[in-house]
Amino acid sequence: MQKTDLKALIEQIYENLLERIDAEEEPTKGQVVTYLKDAVEIVSSINDKEIDSIEHAKESFNNSYKELVKQSLTSYKSTNQKFGELTQRNQETIEKYTSQQIDLDILSTMFDEIQSHMIEEVKKANEVIVELTEKVKTLEETSNLDPLTKVFNRRALTSYLSEVCSNKGVPYSLHLIMLDIDNFKTINDKYGHITGDKILIFISNILKKTLRDGDKVFRYGGEEFTVIINRNTDEQCELIANRLLTLVSSNRLIYMGERIAVTTSIGVTKLHAGDTPDSLLSRADKALYISKRNGKNMVSKVCE
Repeated sequence: MQKTDLKALIEQIYENLLERIDAEEEPTKGQVVTYLKDAVEIVSSINDKEIDSIEHAKESFNNSYKELVKQSLTSYKSTNQKFGELTQRNQETIEKYTSQQIDLDILSTMFDEIQSHMIEEVKKANEVIVELTEKVKTLEETSNLDPLTKVFNRRALTSYLSEVCSNKGVPYSLHLIMLDIDNFKTINDKYGHITGDKILIFISNILKKTLRDGDKVFRYGGEEFTVIINRNTDEQCELIANRLLTLVSSNRLIYMGERIAVTTSIGVTKLHAGDTPDSLLSRADKALYISKRNGKNMVSKVCE
């Protein structure tokens, strides 16, 4: 693990710890110790392997945002400095006329000038805000990464499946796994949307750590993930799907002092000659629906 990865990990642990402390009315030393012990276990279990393509994309995505943050801070400092100067001029004007007879015309002119400068600075600041907002929007619209989970997004999935399906002679077997978090709305309603976000990150981390470098993970939308498995038999793919199911259900997300149980329903299908992205996804969705209908927290397969 590189230095930058370690720093990012420590920052994430630090931010999560502060969130937990802020959420408690009377936080205790014991709660902090418990969290740090959990953090040690998590760090110890990390597979220290080479950064894969998703991590490279993640770094690129983060760097773009860092540049936008840098621009916004620079703009903020400039605007803040201007307001400081105008405030100083305002104070000097008040002090100048405190000890002498007030000339209302001159004083009015000076305050009008200060107000004009302030209005201009606010206008410039608003223009910068609009520009940076558009840059963030463009970045998100053109990125192939989901900003929350840092796995590939639906746009990337569509592009990848279009390329695969247009290749009439894919020289290996390809399976698609669709995974949906069970009772996600209930979890959000009970614990809040921040907890829901943490669960999405929790699931995406399990997927990334469990699958091979050649396999690909996508956030399909909402609480659904899609996994592309290459070069495996039907039996091997089904074993992988069941392993993912077990890993999710046997782990607990520890957040805000609670151990939150999460399960998933999974649908599995296989690429056939003549498939389109829609037909492939439709079969996976049908398999997923079978798992949901039959009680959730299970794997179903539709390969025809």
